Order: sequence, then C-alpha cells, then structure tokens
Amino acid sequence: LYFRVRTFPKESQLGHDTVRALMYYALKVWSDITPLNFHEVAGNNADIQIDFSKADHNDGYPFDGPGGTVAHAFFPGDHHTAGDTHFDDDEYWTFRSSDTHGMDLFAVAVHEFGHAIGLTHISAIESIMRPYYQGPVGDPLKYDLPYEDKVRIWQLYGVRESVSPTAKPEVSKTDDHPILPELPENRSTVLFRRDVPNRCKTHFDAVAQIRGEAFFFKGKYFWRLTRNKHLVSLQPAQIHRFWRGLPLNLDSLDAVYERTSDHKIVFFKGDRYWIFKDNNVEEGYPRPISDFGLPLEGIDAAFSWAHNDKTYFFKDNLYWRYDDHERRMDPGYPSETVLWKGIPSPLDDAMRWSDGASYFFKGKEYWKVLDSELEVQPGYPRSIARDWLVCSDMQADAPEAAGSSGTGTRSRPGQHDESRSKNGYEVCSCTSGTPSLCPHPIARLTASLLLAVWTAALICAAL
Repeated sequence: LYFRVRTFPKESQLGHDTVRALMYYALKVWSDITPLNFHEVAGNNADIQIDFSKADHNDGYPFDGPGGTVAHAFFPGDHHTAGDTHFDDDEYWTFRSSDTHGMDLFAVAVHEFGHAIGLTHISAIESIMRPYYQGPVGDPLKYDLPYEDKVRIWQLYGVRESVSPTAKPEVSKTDDHPILPELPENRSTVLFRRDVPNRCKTHFDAVAQIRGEAFFFKGKYFWRLTRNKHLVSLQPAQIHRFWRGLPLNLDSLDAVYERTSDHKIVFFKGDRYWIFKDNNVEEGYPRPISDFGLPLEGIDAAFSWAHNDKTYFFKDNLYWRYDDHERRMDPGYPSETVLWKGIPSPLDDAMRWSDGASYFFKGKEYWKVLDSELEVQPGYPRSIARDWLVCSDMQADAPEAAGSSGTGTRSRPGQHDESRSKNGYEVCSCTSGTPSLCPHPIARLTASLLLAVWTAALICAAL
C-alpha cells in the first residue's frame, strides 16, 4: 500500500522531514506485525493521502481551529477519499515535547492509521484505539502496540510470518528508515487561552440542536455533543472559527436555533441576528431582530417545538410564537401565560431533542418536558454538567478558585467515536468524551476507505 504526505503544517516547529518520518513510523507500527506493507510515494496514486488542513477543507467535515477536532481518517470502503487522513493545521502539533498543551503527532497518527486499516474504538485502558487521547506514547522507534490492538488487527489481516504473537518488535538498525531529529532546546511554546470557560462550573449563553447534535455556547466558545449525547471534546471550539461570518469581536450569543423549514441556523445577539447555511453566513446579514417582530432589547432563548413545529422566543417572563414556514409572528403574542408547567423564568435557553422531548436550561440546571405533554417530568431539575458535559459530582460541585470567574485551566483532551452516514458511506468520528463504538468496517483494505475522526477537542461532521 502506498502513502503520501501531500501537505504539511504551515506554522509548526516540526519540519517536513520530521512529519514524513512520523507518518512512516506510525504506519510501521501496524505493518511490523501484519502482512501489510506501506511505501511512501510522490504521485497522486497513493492509497493513503495525508493532509494538514484548516477549517472547511472540502471533505464535508470542517475542522474547528485550536481544540476540537484534531484529525480524521477514512475507513475501508469504496469511496474515492478512502485512506485519506487529515490533521487539523490549527492544532499545536508536538513530538518529543514535554508541553502538555500540545497534541503528540505520532500518537494521533498511530490511532488514525488504525482506523484507516479497519479498526474501530475499544474500551481497553491500554489500547491506542481507546476513545480517549492519553498523550504521547513514547519513542516511535521503540513503540510496541498493546496486546488488545495486536489481536484485533491480526483478526483482520493475520500475523506477519516473522512475528511471534508474544514477541516485541526489534528496533531496526538499518539505514533504510527516516531519521527522527531531536527538537531544538529553544523551541517555541503555545500560548494557553485563559478565557476558556470551565464547562463543569458555568451556565450557558445558548443551547441548540443543530443537524441532530447538541451545541452548548458560552462566551466565544462552544461544546458539541453527538446524536448519542457523547461529548465531542472536553475542550471547546471557537465560535467564529466554525461559523465564519460572525464578528470576530463577538463575545457571546443570546440564542441559537435551527429552522425546521429550511434547516438554516439562526444566531441572535442583542438587536441583531445572522442566518447561516451550514457554516456560511447568508448575504445581507446581520439584520435587526425586528424582522421577526421581536423587541430590539434582544431575547433570552429560542427553540423550535416539535409538538407543533412552531418557534418560540423568550424574553424575561414573556414568550412569542413564530411560524418559520410563513415567516410571520402568530397573532396574540407576546404572552405571559406559562405554557410549560414547572419551567423557570427567565430562561437561559431551550432546545428540542431527538428523544421526543424539549429541554429548558437555566443556570447550571435543566428541565425536561415530553413533546406530548406540557409539564416538567418528575426528577427535574438536574445538573447540566453531570448529564450532558461529562463532569463528575466533584467537578460540578467544587467551588471556584479565588479570582477564577468561571474559567479553568486546560484539561487533557480525550476522544470518543460516533458513527454517522453522509453521501452514502459510513462515517466514524473520533472525539473527546465518552466511548461509543463505530460499526465495524470491512475486514480488508481496498483502494478506498471510509472516514473516522479523532479529535482533541471535534467538529468532524459538517453542519
């Protein structure tokens, strides 16, 4: 099988030769114990094309800037992008570095190439295919795959004749392999974003379901959950890097929702709103929210209720009902009447969800109302941090450090996966959060592969 590093990191301490060497050794980890052989080529006929890209890079799965998605790779299949492995060029890629804020390129590459040759995630603590990023895995020249990963890849391809199932690979002493240079002592370091909120200790400016996934917005950042409520990343992504067209100086949002009439996404801030198709702002925006018949003082929350397919806007103790299909406000609004018994007022935001319920958020708590009912379910309110954002009781309940004002230090990102289908082929996104196993790909590597995404903080699927 042939691989090619087609593009390289544009702003990185890692030189081209180092990146190529790391890709070589990451693939060699798998070929050392299986009949597979990988050879680097310069042309376009490579089975595995490797790129470092930013944001929307024309595969339907845009990256999200620092944090979020760090890489994705295609599983075995018949799509023309099979084998392609993409790394987010906005990430701070490291190698032989003690910097805990970077992403170890070798470790991520070994994981991604595991997907590219057919492996899904596994919950075994020592596995390189575990759905959590565990940091650097050591010297590429001496790295030995955990036993669980060996067994699974042997089940797909068999054992290389020269390998004993219990033996560790020998370190090659030939001159045929690329050399990995030591990093210079005066290498630069990454600046840590100190304005990142602590997801376990904050309330949220806006919450929305977009393309079947949940988005929690706070300040300039957002967290994302898959359709199965798996947190894509422990670290948030920057709003303006994903939805390009929002102001760079936008410090927060008031409300966000997806229109059921055309699946466009509406963002509200103060007396203005923006409409996006996927990740791109429509021409002519922002516009005043008076277009909806709303007061220029702004709104607190917005969501589309599945019960009647109407959109509800909230401000203080008032709410409005809007018909997105007709593009007009229903008569008789605003109203002070509480439609859903038991929800608080004013709200931070509300969201419809795919489980047949609507969720209302205020402070650090949320309330659940079934779409067929008008009353909060028993047992609510519950903790947003614990139920949605993978926070322990200790994380959610611990007091803030003096002077922290709701922000926290960066924790090590982890990864999980989520399968989905787009354009007729299966996609497995590997992200931070809790594990969820992807459907098993075909057992043999063909000329094309299907997408898997591993992130340090994700946005793999395009909106």
